Order: sequence, then structure tokens, then C-alpha cells
Amino acid sequence: MDSLNLLLDGFGAALTPENLLYAAIGVFLGTFVGVLPGIGPAMAIALLLPVTYGLDPVPAFIMFAGIYYGGMYGGSTTSILLNTPGESASVMTALEGNRMAKAGRAAQALATAAIGSFIAGTIGTLLVVFFAPALAGVAVKIGAPSYFALMVLSMVMVTSVLGGSWMRGFISLFLGLTIGLVGLDLNTGQSRLSFDQPLLADRIDVVVVAVGIFALGEALWVAAHLRRSPLHVIPVGRPWMGRADWKRSWGPWLRGTAYGFPFGALPAGGSELPTFLSYLTEKKLAGRRGGDDEFGRGAIEGVAGPEAANNAAAAGTFVPLLALGLPVTATSAVMLAALQGYGIQPGPGLMTDQPELVWVLLASLLIGNFLLLVLNLPLAPMWAKLLRIPRPQLYAGILFFAALGAYATNIQAFDLFLLLVMGLLGLMMRRFGLPVLPLILGVILGPLMEFRLREAMAISGGEVSALWSEPLAVVIYVIVAIAVIAPLVVRRVRPAPAAVAADIEESTEEEKVR
Repeated sequence: MDSLNLLLDGFGAALTPENLLYAAIGVFLGTFVGVLPGIGPAMAIALLLPVTYGLDPVPAFIMFAGIYYGGMYGGSTTSILLNTPGESASVMTALEGNRMAKAGRAAQALATAAIGSFIAGTIGTLLVVFFAPALAGVAVKIGAPSYFALMVLSMVMVTSVLGGSWMRGFISLFLGLTIGLVGLDLNTGQSRLSFDQPLLADRIDVVVVAVGIFALGEALWVAAHLRRSPLHVIPVGRPWMGRADWKRSWGPWLRGTAYGFPFGALPAGGSELPTFLSYLTEKKLAGRRGGDDEFGRGAIEGVAGPEAANNAAAAGTFVPLLALGLPVTATSAVMLAALQGYGIQPGPGLMTDQPELVWVLLASLLIGNFLLLVLNLPLAPMWAKLLRIPRPQLYAGILFFAALGAYATNIQAFDLFLLLVMGLLGLMMRRFGLPVLPLILGVILGPLMEFRLREAMAISGGEVSALWSEPLAVVIYVIVAIAVIAPLVVRRVRPAPAAVAADIEESTEEEKVR
């Protein structure tokens, strides 16, 4: 009951006319950017972070929540109408959603995606209300060795298990850790990897890295593969669902939510695996009912389940983010950067040090989720028209906002040079198939890991054995060993779900660059 009372207090601070206006603006902008081809929610948030600068924390969080859910919704719209997933978690939505659209059921596909996202996001956020404080209460008692082990677990799981290739994942992680080393050593004051450039002494801003890797890298990649053939956008009317569609969708919505939240709440979770499992579950259940023939031709269950799993996992990522300070997806990594921009460091102490901001943020997520449904269902035809923007003009606008966002971070022209470097790095990563998330995690978690490592070594007088001196740390390292070895064994027997999803995503690459 204490959590509910605190959440009501958060609503009291968030539900003002001014804050509701910020929420509506955030939902609109988030959807506007997220619906553009090839742009996922992480890139949408990275592009729009500068919009919240200059605001107080409460209205900034309100707008930020709207941007977050708007970006998530925009990704499903592009997947359904263009067969262009903005991120790997939307691949399953594109698989059946685009076929529904081609069969003349685009309105139903968009409706079940939007309503399923609302239901899953609401349930997931309410679960965060109950789980995050409890986890934070336990995390307060965790020592530096266990924290270091948790970060190792997070990096290993995201890098080797959820990716298609563990070697490429670790290369990306190494690049992120290297970027995180740039700047002055806080203990010794020594300059590291700054190349005698004073402007690098304060480290490379995470926002510049995120915008460069996501926005500029994507724009350069599309420009390098641009085809002159126009995009084929499937027309859509006002989204609606008939009685039969509701009957077929409510079960997948709930099952998708049950799949997604636990994976998102794990310190090394993600949304690719639960969306894949949700799709397989719905296909198997349809087979038992004798309705599996519709899968592969546009089954509404194949849109409802994965989309709910995706959004429930997205809500679940707030559990490790707020309670442990661990981002487990690219989107939550960018959100961590936004919180740090306000001098807020998520972790065990956040719930007790700044409880009002935490509960305002959670209330804002529920408000943004509701406004998303109310505002964007009627606006779906308009978003479909937005997809007709020619690619050169579209990405020219993206580059403008990317440059503006990078410059607004520190008001330094040097950041534009860094943006170009990160954009070229993002282009090369796409060229060689390197995943982006391990790099972003390395940039953010690298300095935190270094701090915890030094703390553990200082307490033990330099003894390396201190890293496994706590029972929890030992358990985590055992899990890390299993996480590394198990996929190698499983892949010898059958393809990993992430690899299957990667194959499906590669099949849509030609659509993305046309």
C-alpha cells in the first residue's frame, strides 16, 4: 500500500495542466520521430533529449515519458506499414503485421498493436511500482564486489547471449569500454586517451555517442544503400477492431505481457527473446485450435502477442534501471544518460534519496501511456502519410536534429566533430554487423565498473580475491559461466532464437534501404 500511496503522490505532482501539455507534446514528438523509417525508440529518444533541456525535472520527466512511449508506438507503425523494423524487437511485429496490412487489415493491425502496447505498458509499469522498491531495498545491502559482478553479468548476457554473434558482441563492448576510458582518471588525475585535447578531459558525453551511433550512423548507412525506387506505403484508415479481433487479441496481450516483463526486469534482459517466444506460443496455440494456417499470411495474434511482450519488457527495464542503475537495452541506456543529465544517478539510494522524482517518473509513464492511446489512434492516418517523405529530405532533417542535439549538450563546436566520428563508427558497425547495445553499455557502465572495482580492491588492500569474497558475487559468476557455455552447447543442437530473429531481420534489410 505504501507504493500505491507514493504513486498517488506522484500523480498529484504530475497531473497539472502544464505537465499534461508537456506529456502531450512528448507523445506527439516521440511518435513523429519514432514512426520515421529505420528509427527505433532508442534513436528517437536520443534525438529528442535536447528538447527537455532547460526544463525542471518534473516537466522534463513528463515529456520524456511521452517521448519514450511515442517512440515505441512509432516503431510498430513503421513495421506494419513498411515492413521496416526500427529495432530487432519489432521484427516479429513486422512479420505478421505487414502481411495483415497487405491483406487490407492495416487498421486492425495498428489497433491491436496500440491497444496491446497500452495494456502491456500499464501492467508493466504497475509491476515496476511494486518490484523496484523491493529490489532497491535488497540492493542497498549489496557490496562493491557483488555490484561489479552484476555489471559483468549484464554485459556478458547482453553481449553474448542476446546477440547473433558473441565475437561481434564483445568487439562492440570493447569499443564502448574504450570510449568510456576517455578523459581524466578521477583517482590519479591522469589523462587517458585524450590525445592532448583539453576538451576531452571531462569524458565524451553519452548523448553525443548515442546520437552519433544511432542517428548519424543510420543516416550514413541508408545514404550508402539508398535506392531511388519510392517507398510503398500501405494506405490505412482509422484504426479499429471488430468483436472477433478483440476476442482473438486479449489472450495474446496478456500472455505477451507475462513473457515480456520478467525478461525486461532481469539485469540482463531484453525484448528480442520474449517477442520471439510470444510469437511461437501464439502460433502453437493457433495450431491446436486449427488456425495456424493464418500465420505467415497475417494473423492478428502474431501482432498482438509480440507487441505486448515488447512493451512489457520495455516497462520491465525500469526495475534494474531504477533499483540497480543498470541499463539492459539501448533505450534504457539512453534514458540513463537523460537521468544523469539532471544529476540523478539511478541505483539503490535513489528510492530513499529522491523518492519524489522516482514516483513522478513512474506516474509520468502511466500518463504518457494513456495519452499515447488517446491521441495516436485517431492520428494513425496522418502518421501513414508522414512515411511518404522522400528519403533525402527525411535524413537531411535527421542530420539537422542530430547536430543540434549534439551541440546543445555542451554548447561546444568540438562536439560536432565527435558526432561525426561516432557517426562514422556507427556506419562501420552496421557495415560489419556489430551490435550497437554492447557499445552503449560499455560507455555507460565502464566508468561505473571501474569505480566499483577500485572500491572493492581498496577495501581488500589490493587482493584480487575480494572480487569473489561475497556469496552473491560467487553465484553471479557461476551464472556468467553458465550463460557463456550454455549457448555454445545449444547452438550445436539448434539455432538460437536470437539468431532466427536475426535471419528474419536480415530478410527485411532490402525493404529498409529502398
